[in-house]
Amino acid sequence: MTKPQSSMEIFKLLPKTNCKECRAPSCLAFSVLVFKGEKQLDECPYIEKEIVERLDGKIKTRMTAEQDYAVKLEQMKKQISTLDLDSSAHKLGGSFSGYKLTLKILGKDFSIDSKGAISSDIHIHQWVAIPFLSYIIKNAGVPVSGKWVPFRELPGGKDWYRLFGQRCEKPLKEVADTYTDLFEDLIHIFNGKQVENHYESDISLVLHPLPKVPILICYWRPDDGLESDLNLFFDSTAEDNLNIESIYALATGLVVMFEKIALRHGAVNI
Repeated sequence: MTKPQSSMEIFKLLPKTNCKECRAPSCLAFSVLVFKGEKQLDECPYIEKEIVERLDGKIKTRMTAEQDYAVKLEQMKKQISTLDLDSSAHKLGGSFSGYKLTLKILGKDFSIDSKGAISSDIHIHQWVAIPFLSYIIKNAGVPVSGKWVPFRELPGGKDWYRLFGQRCEKPLKEVADTYTDLFEDLIHIFNGKQVENHYESDISLVLHPLPKVPILICYWRPDDGLESDLNLFFDSTAEDNLNIESIYALATGLVVMFEKIALRHGAVNI
């Protein structure tokens, strides 16, 4: 058996019971940790010993986040070079001109050429690049339905929603709690759109981190002894146009960006 080239190749070898006995939240999360070298394959109590023996020494002992990012980026750029970006522009919700496909990310132009070179007028964050490329490669062109669902109700969300709550919704709520006005300003800076209060929330705003993957942010201020609350919702078609790992990366990356901006303005002490 050759060395696995991605976490998904490792995931296919697992029993997919999501038993959590390996102390990872799901088999999918465990496969990512194994690929990065943060866990060993034999920490799964149910994987066949023959598989462990065949792969012994073939999985990298450790891959840093930067190395993992670089490998994925190069693999995806090669895939981009095989695509007809011009004919893909319409289904992606973008435009094609001057040999470049351009999409709006949070209201800002991001472009890519046939060799996979990304360009933008603003800094290209690591958390944007992989979902951006994945969106171009995997997008099915399914129109947005307008039906909002929580992360856990997306087809692949059940394996990730607990981690999503801890690393995305919880820290974003802290930003909103500490400085609500700045929170609203941040949304508008990135071309957010205020909508009628969904689910009777005090703040309901929609962001478009990718043209066909909108995110609805609903925030409830504390009131009459009740704690504040914040939830993120996705269009029911989100996973038709972007894989669940990239949806997770997109949302958590957005939160990290909000935290950094808030810290820069001295608004949040995290």
